[in-house]
Amino acid sequence: QVQLVESGGGLVQAGGSLRLSCAASGRTFSSYAMGWFRQAPGKEREFVAVVSWSGRSTSYTDSVKGRFTISRLNAKNMVFLQMNSLKPEDTAVYYCAAEPDYGLPKSEYDYWGQGTQVTVSS
Repeated sequence: QVQLVESGGGLVQAGGSLRLSCAASGRTFSSYAMGWFRQAPGKEREFVAVVSWSGRSTSYTDSVKGRFTISRLNAKNMVFLQMNSLKPEDTAVYYCAAEPDYGLPKSEYDYWGQGTQVTVSS
């Protein structure tokens, strides 16, 4: 069992930065790949980034490549999403999630956090 709690969201101007954190509980955290997703009003939840259990492998959706960085610190049961050069279209609720194997589709993620709101003003 893994419980996830996101934090770090807020209101920021376009071009600014935010760092999202996801705190996980459960002894099996380090065995899971961890992903970030986002959901804007009226849209489906979409993949943003994923990091393997070791932290050595990462993947990003095209729209955030070069701007966002996902990382994890297994010793602290934490996952992070550093977001730079934010754009108004990045506005959404951001969720962290855990999957049993790296690179699985959204439907295969086992655990989800409650989300944190990110709003980027123009």
